[in-house]
Amino acid sequence: MTIRAPFRSPRGISAAVALLAIGAAGCSDVVDSAKNGATKVARQRSVFSLSTGDCYNPNSDKIEGEALAIELVPCDEPHRGQVVGEFDIEEKGEFPGDEAVTAIADERCPAEAGEFAPDTWALPEGVGLSYYTPTAESWATGDRAVSCTYTKESGEFTGSLKAGAKSLKPEQKAYLNGANAVYDALWANQPEAESVEEDLEGYKAQADAVATALDAHLDGLRGIEGTEAGKLRSRLEKTAGHWKDAAKAGDADAFYVAYDPAFTGLDPNDTVAARKELGLATTVPADEAEVWAS
Repeated sequence: MTIRAPFRSPRGISAAVALLAIGAAGCSDVVDSAKNGATKVARQRSVFSLSTGDCYNPNSDKIEGEALAIELVPCDEPHRGQVVGEFDIEEKGEFPGDEAVTAIADERCPAEAGEFAPDTWALPEGVGLSYYTPTAESWATGDRAVSCTYTKESGEFTGSLKAGAKSLKPEQKAYLNGANAVYDALWANQPEAESVEEDLEGYKAQADAVATALDAHLDGLRGIEGTEAGKLRSRLEKTAGHWKDAAKAGDADAFYVAYDPAFTGLDPNDTVAARKELGLATTVPADEAEVWAS
């Protein structure tokens, strides 16, 4: 997570201008370097000025930490991040704390990102959701804004990620809404305890959330025609039954028995054929492929 902080004017402007003056009389590589530095300085913007759709480069190689400013760049140039949604925290009074603010962003940003770029499989490899959020200091000045961004942990990507929900066909939107909700329910409700024995109720609550999301996904799939969509629906009906069994497990052993086929039933590789039939991206994201491969 990246943390929004009060903006301060960059200190590199005078140094960049001086370097440019020196480079003009020297070798071409120094000139090019100075020009690049001057361009970077000219593109500096306050993190408070970010708007949905903006492409940018953080001024630090680290994604996490307080950000004073960013480099705003055209989306057709290489960049590390793009703002995919914004909202204001409605809470008033004292700063609720970093954990509370992060929890709000965790809940709201996936939906904002889903409107901007619904098919997460179509995202460039290594791009993940992050946020600019208020700090205690900026909160005291009235800052309540959260900027949801897709950011590449290392390296850059080119082009806008925007492929809004309005551009989707009804059947594509129905599929993505349901599928995204299922995986959101799985990961958003993951208990901190590493074993079921430590927190059976927590794992049962996760199973119940996934089962509920699957039921809604199945309702959406029933309105989609196609051979592969029908096959997927049949598989997920069995998978939903396993998640419901896990949610009702009387002890850890019973939970494990239900959980194994329940989790296996969500293997994203099993959705590729239906996605192809619907005209959606068909390359399983590397992080998801790794989870189910293990």
